[in-house]
Amino acid sequence: MTKPPLTLYLAAPRGFCAGVDRAIRIVELALERWGAPVYVRHEIVHNAYVVDGLRAKGAVFVEELDDCPPDRPVVFSAHGVPKSVPAEAEARRMLYVDATCPLVTKVHNEAARHHANGLQMVMIGHAGHPETVGTMGQLPPGEVLLVETVADVATITPRDPDQLAFITQTTLSVDDTAEVVAALKARFPAIVGPGKEDICYATTNRQEAVKAIAGRIDALLVIGAPNSSNSKRLVEVGARAGCPYAQLVQRAGDIDWRALATIRSVGITAGASAPEELVNEVIDAFRARFDVTVELVETAVETVEFKVPKVLREPA
Repeated sequence: MTKPPLTLYLAAPRGFCAGVDRAIRIVELALERWGAPVYVRHEIVHNAYVVDGLRAKGAVFVEELDDCPPDRPVVFSAHGVPKSVPAEAEARRMLYVDATCPLVTKVHNEAARHHANGLQMVMIGHAGHPETVGTMGQLPPGEVLLVETVADVATITPRDPDQLAFITQTTLSVDDTAEVVAALKARFPAIVGPGKEDICYATTNRQEAVKAIAGRIDALLVIGAPNSSNSKRLVEVGARAGCPYAQLVQRAGDIDWRALATIRSVGITAGASAPEELVNEVIDAFRARFDVTVELVETAVETVEFKVPKVLREPA
């Protein structure tokens, strides 16, 4: 039987960012250095395939330090943790390695600097997301006000409207965040913003790549986990940019082939914590059903690399 023709537009950049690469490498190096088990507080990155692969090597994933024995190493996830977590680890004399993405640490440092200057913080982020929890936990209770939407801006009551600064979660929609920032500046004209945008380069680049293909495809598939903020934002960006069908899939087995029965062009991208193996798996699934032509659409070239902590670079 002749397969129907299909063009796959492969967005680039896509998939792993430098912070995710570094976090995964930290767990692997910890296992090499200290042997299994190595405990990891929270999923090291939001991707079940990655987490399961590390679990098979001897990583044990837990939600709190209380679940870790004091005599085994523990790694803090790429999303960052409140200050109370390393403080507790030190009180218990635990060996820990912080895998927080350096771009998230940059936001933590911004918050601390503004706080030291007497400013109250407004954080644009998603309530309950580990990165938001970790960033808000850098300062004392009440010193960070959280907003998610433009509507939220009207509801906050700062201590002094003229003594405010704002920071953002690194994995937000660039366009949505710009609207919230505009609302903050309209209500609080004196509010201080970051010297450089908090949304990370990888989030921005992946969203721009999706915008570049959205107008020429019948459907967009974003490979990523349902708890991955940056992956969910890619779906939203694709829909907003004009793609009539945009869906998040964890891997090829999640694709709704009935919804794609009559399409002739599909865009494929992957969130910053999704490995390229899953992209190839999805492409192979399309090749099994269609006569596929792959077209790469590259909007940026990423060369960023982050070093792992010194303790993992020293001789054992």
